[in-house]
Amino acid sequence: MIRASARQKGTGMWTSQDAFNLHVPIPSIDMAVAQRDLSAMAEERSAARKVHGKAGLKDAPPDQAVFAGQVEQALLFSTIVAYAQGMSLLHHASNTYKYELDLAKVAGLWRGGCIIRAVLLEDIRAEYARDPSLASLLLSPHFAQKISEMQSGMRQTIKTAIDAGVPVPAMMACLSYYESYRREWLPANLIQAQRDYFGAHTYERTDREGVFHTHWGAEHE
Repeated sequence: MIRASARQKGTGMWTSQDAFNLHVPIPSIDMAVAQRDLSAMAEERSAARKVHGKAGLKDAPPDQAVFAGQVEQALLFSTIVAYAQGMSLLHHASNTYKYELDLAKVAGLWRGGCIIRAVLLEDIRAEYARDPSLASLLLSPHFAQKISEMQSGMRQTIKTAIDAGVPVPAMMACLSYYESYRREWLPANLIQAQRDYFGAHTYERTDREGVFHTHWGAEHE
């Protein structure tokens, strides 16, 4: 009986704004803020439901027990990645603003009692106590193993949600962040080529130093 319309106090929005200023990606937190805004558009969503209906949506998975286990893995995977993004933002903010934050103490304070309190924070505290300069929880062997163990459930949960037409944007953002963070190569090279093509924004190369621009039309005449 609870209406599916969330409001904001501002903390999520402020977090996203500061992350943009620092050029630190926190897509899961950004998406959570955006979904709150979208949830408040109740009348528009109702109108869209009448226009688009439920065409093409599949039924729920047949084995509910198996699916429940997958969702549990997906939740832990997403929680770790979301914390990793938040701690990464604090790490970069501390370096930029000279806060000299002790992230092990920060995690300990949160563990003691706050809105994001979780048992997982003890593991986070321990990792930062072991390595105070840790740039991301995803670089921790301890959390890398946990993430690896939860990958299958995460992927299956998202596939099931897509088939059922259930929006899980923050989970999707967590998986995309993980996939991007762990790759040396990203398709951003295509974006850089496109930017140079239409706006002469230039690009860097993998085989030599410097900044380059291509006259793309002339190259293919």
